[in-house]
Amino acid sequence: MALTGRDLVATAGTGSGKTAAFLLPMLNRLRAQRGAGVTALILAPTRELAAQIGHEADLLSRDGRVRKAVIVGGESMHRQIADLRTADYLIACPGRLIDHLERGTVRLERIAMVVIDEADRMLDMGFLPQLRRIMRELKAPRQTLMFSATMDPEVEQIAREFLRDPVRVNIGKIAAPPATIRHAVCPVEIADKGPLLLELMKRPEVESAIVFTRTRSRADRVTRMLGRGGVAAAAIHGDRSQKQRSAALSGFRRGAYRVLVATDIAARGLDIPDVSHVINFDLPDASDTYIHRIGRTARMGKSGEALTLVTPEERNALGDLEKRLGRRLERTVVAGFEPPALQPPPADRPPAPAINRPASGHRQPRRNRFRAR
Repeated sequence: MALTGRDLVATAGTGSGKTAAFLLPMLNRLRAQRGAGVTALILAPTRELAAQIGHEADLLSRDGRVRKAVIVGGESMHRQIADLRTADYLIACPGRLIDHLERGTVRLERIAMVVIDEADRMLDMGFLPQLRRIMRELKAPRQTLMFSATMDPEVEQIAREFLRDPVRVNIGKIAAPPATIRHAVCPVEIADKGPLLLELMKRPEVESAIVFTRTRSRADRVTRMLGRGGVAAAAIHGDRSQKQRSAALSGFRRGAYRVLVATDIAARGLDIPDVSHVINFDLPDASDTYIHRIGRTARMGKSGEALTLVTPEERNALGDLEKRLGRRLERTVVAGFEPPALQPPPADRPPAPAINRPASGHRQPRRNRFRAR
């Protein structure tokens, strides 16, 4: 459908090959019109995803006849400007692309093909204003392809806003985990999460693992804890520089690190082969996030294992996840750790006492407000 020139909305599960689905038609088109300047654009929500798309593009166009420029934050602006002079297409994050637009170092009026990758993630990260700004710079007619793992109302909105009578393609069961993943829950008290993770890393079958945490500071703490326990680990999250993030990913890919500790910045789009385990140190807030996290293992039909450390405080979130998956996840007991009960509270429990809230216009003192750990 992309080869016909029609606009396209495609939804497919994680690890299903969306990147090749838009790169192959784009490269085919670019080879037929070399020398026309920058005529194609791929928009990605994160630097890591943009770099991965660039790597896949290199594999698919090894003769070098079609040239790219990867435009992301945290990298040399001067090098990107030099790449832009000879580029046939761009792979860009919205923020840095707008930087170039404002500097006048890139022009988009010749763009004939646009790809919006991971559209749902783009919206989650608040890129809609930047996306609208970029799309206003483009001239019609053009072909626009939009790829997303989910198709919620917000994604439908931008499809109506940016695409013209698109063809819709749905592949497989949307937002479902790969069938080759074994799911397990490890009940644990919150104080025992660290020791339990170290115990899991003693298992020989855990060859390589991505450990997901809820916050950036927590990712750093878990990385240091693993290092003290003799486990080679690196952290990747939004507070790390691009150089640090690239070094962590490349080190994990080549086996220098056994564990990559990440926030949800690594839950989408990244294709890291042969990850044997995904471990949720913190249960995610949304069931779709869980599905994207565990999709980092069992890529391309391989098997994998997803382990989730769940405290009694997270039992309601676990119930919501199991309802979303349509089944009860297997409980696993680790030797030496007494598992707490994860049953939901009784349905007939008395209502919680009313809270005396301050009058309207008066905020509760900060020291008394709830603070998330």
